[in-house]
Amino acid sequence: MPATFTEGDRPGSHVLWLDGRAQSLLDPADPTWLGFDYMRRIADVLDLAAPPGEPLRVLHVGGAAMTLPRYVAHTRPRSGQVVMEPDSALVEEVRRRLPLPPRSGIRIREVDGVAGLPAVRDDAMDVVVLDAFAGGAVPPELLGAAFLGQVRRVLVDSGLLVANLADRAPFSLVRSAVAGIRDVFDEVLVGAEPATLKGRREGNLVLVAGTRLPADAIRQRATSSVSPYRLFTGTAVLDSFGGGSPLP
Repeated sequence: MPATFTEGDRPGSHVLWLDGRAQSLLDPADPTWLGFDYMRRIADVLDLAAPPGEPLRVLHVGGAAMTLPRYVAHTRPRSGQVVMEPDSALVEEVRRRLPLPPRSGIRIREVDGVAGLPAVRDDAMDVVVLDAFAGGAVPPELLGAAFLGQVRRVLVDSGLLVANLADRAPFSLVRSAVAGIRDVFDEVLVGAEPATLKGRREGNLVLVAGTRLPADAIRQRATSSVSPYRLFTGTAVLDSFGGGSPLP
């Protein structure tokens, strides 16, 4: 099913639909406005990844309408960003309908993460954002041991992996992802909205992995957010999302 765009409820906003699902919601005139709650959670991590305004090197696996790359380009000018988005028709339509701002520092590579990541040099990125879906689900190969090892390779020692996963109770995908990430990274935390945690519906859970994560600062963001969310750190991650087996 080809990508389609509709107008959002906010004046000037646009919704990108893929496979019958709302995949992106953005206002090109205000890149700091993030219509989806999970994107605000990812933005919280990006805001804390370095001092305000300092450029970051960010690799986005999955691009859709480039909402998060636009956010980083606006809040952290001179950032170098690479987006791996294999859907060439989607990329062409986004460029036509919602072109990126000039001199944004965003480079789009029409390749998926599995094929594209090996070409990235060691220690090249400060943050890797995994926000890729096919048929409404994260491709399992993007959570496998080989791919996670490649992510760790391209990140600097203090680098962060931020992954958006769609799941619902009992969270089998998140449990597998946590198990696999813990094999590669020192720490992992999980953020999710209360309704998803209570099993009322499928939702987006954001996983953050790295070394010496800014957990306290993220927790402050979580409690003061327009849409507050719960943050699991340390042993609480295993208590709530442990017991899974890493994906191959």
